[in-house]
Amino acid sequence: MDISADRLGQQAAEILKSWEMPEKYVDTVVEVMIDTDLRGIDSHGVGMLSGYHNMRGLGRLVIDGEISVVRDLPSMALVDGGHGLGHPVGVFATDLAIKKCATTGIGAVAARNSNHYGAAGYYARRIVEQGFIGISMTGTPGAGIVPTFAKKAMLGTNPIAFAAPAKRNPPFVLDMATSTVAIGKISIAQRLGLPIPEGWALDEIGNPVTDSIKARKMRLLTPLGGSSEQGSHKGYGLAAMVDILCSTLTGAIIPGVESHQGREMAAGNVGHFFLAIDPKALRDDGEFENDLDELIDSLHETPASDPDKPVLVAGDPELAAYEDRIANGIPVPEGLFEEIRKVALDSNAPFILDQDGA
Repeated sequence: MDISADRLGQQAAEILKSWEMPEKYVDTVVEVMIDTDLRGIDSHGVGMLSGYHNMRGLGRLVIDGEISVVRDLPSMALVDGGHGLGHPVGVFATDLAIKKCATTGIGAVAARNSNHYGAAGYYARRIVEQGFIGISMTGTPGAGIVPTFAKKAMLGTNPIAFAAPAKRNPPFVLDMATSTVAIGKISIAQRLGLPIPEGWALDEIGNPVTDSIKARKMRLLTPLGGSSEQGSHKGYGLAAMVDILCSTLTGAIIPGVESHQGREMAAGNVGHFFLAIDPKALRDDGEFENDLDELIDSLHETPASDPDKPVLVAGDPELAAYEDRIANGIPVPEGLFEEIRKVALDSNAPFILDQDGA
């Protein structure tokens, strides 16, 4: 079924309030999740509620965790997330990076003691809305990527997002996991009872697996590339780079490193990294945006190998999904509908999606 963004946001808010999350955090989490669903990134929106509910039950979330600035320099800062859910931490750190960028031309803010923050692209887009180039990346609460030639997960799926402002065109927005696919896409396949393509995930001895139930349980994802023959060492290297900036730089946890497990793991210690760059610091006003427009136009005009599949630019599919879902609602498959119902029931929160107006 299709449910309006407002209705789905109201349901998410009811659940978060039942967890006694502060109102200011509720508003932020709902905004990030619903924006993510509107852009077609179903793996990181309200579909994460059951995961957050489980993390809360395990004591991995401090629902009212206090966000603070640990170190503050003109162009850099380190933020402590108080072990709270990552969306408020991510927005706080992003806005701090924007503030510093507006003053010095560049703002780099890292965060620790956070948790899953949703889709990395949201934060890069938040930066680009101010006319700045934005980068957002994050570690993850658990290991998911198996290094090339290995059979044990050591790194998270460690996404990277990059956004740059144009003038005539929508901004360029790249949002990608450093695994071949995000773990959420395997969750979606499991929810729908579908197999996954070979090359997404491995079994316990390192062989490809296509059973989505087994793949989700094993959580052994291939690095971007899928296999060594197809360049998985590149995805593996990118995943390690993300953790160096998000975890090694901040003191957060890299899930597969056993010596890190004593770093307040029980309460959640995920790291993030945000960077804002003002193009006007290096180019005259408007020059960067005009040149980016020319690049985007040239890419769109590249001859397509299949006339029915025009050449796209990063951000195009998400924008198309956003326009469609604003008009027609967000698709909520039956499996996800029942997951949300169960979370609401377990949380003693009202379930409003089956009421009139859903």
